[in-house]
Amino acid sequence: MTSFVDAVLITADNALRTLFAPHRAARPVPAVSAERRAEAQQMSEAQRRLSGALMRVNHTGEICAQALYTGQALAARIGPGRPQDRERTARHLEAAGRDETDHLAWCQQRLDELGDRRSLLVPLWYAGALAIGFAAGLAGRGVSLGFVVETERQVEAHLDSHLDRLPALDYPSRAIVAQMKADEIRHAREAQQAGGVELPWPVKWTMRAVAKVMTTVAHRI
Repeated sequence: MTSFVDAVLITADNALRTLFAPHRAARPVPAVSAERRAEAQQMSEAQRRLSGALMRVNHTGEICAQALYTGQALAARIGPGRPQDRERTARHLEAAGRDETDHLAWCQQRLDELGDRRSLLVPLWYAGALAIGFAAGLAGRGVSLGFVVETERQVEAHLDSHLDRLPALDYPSRAIVAQMKADEIRHAREAQQAGGVELPWPVKWTMRAVAKVMTTVAHRI
């Protein structure tokens, strides 16, 4: 079992690595043929700016995902319940978070290729999401996993909208977003199978409203 001090240190380490360390993916970036990469180079400046803005939003979303999972895992480890159950929940969340680390690295790589930048408000997004994740985790295993289910469903819809909006020639970004969507669907299914409960509609509405603020601001700043 993880002690309180260890749980806090793990949380601090995750925060520092997410905010300041280079992001390294365990999986290779979703493959695109050399021909399609060459076609993507033909995008206009306006198309490149649109792709950069959308991938900046996705990068910000992955920063928030890291913080949410980290906050939920911390709450699971120090909250009520049997130690074995609390540790099992924390490890489930951390496993999902590793996929999100891949997403974060892929989005950063694509931003670099597009000559664009990440959001200037990354520390603020991280701190807010960490607090939300911690609060969700304190509500208990069922609610915490239900929060994962609802979050991933909303992210799935968000990624669908990006697949509609990304320039048709931006095959590299589209491949990344498609793989991210597949992973989010799997995370939602696994969290539901692990005992996630349905959240009340006011909570779902609030989550959508907060996400809307984040995506709107991150698109520009």
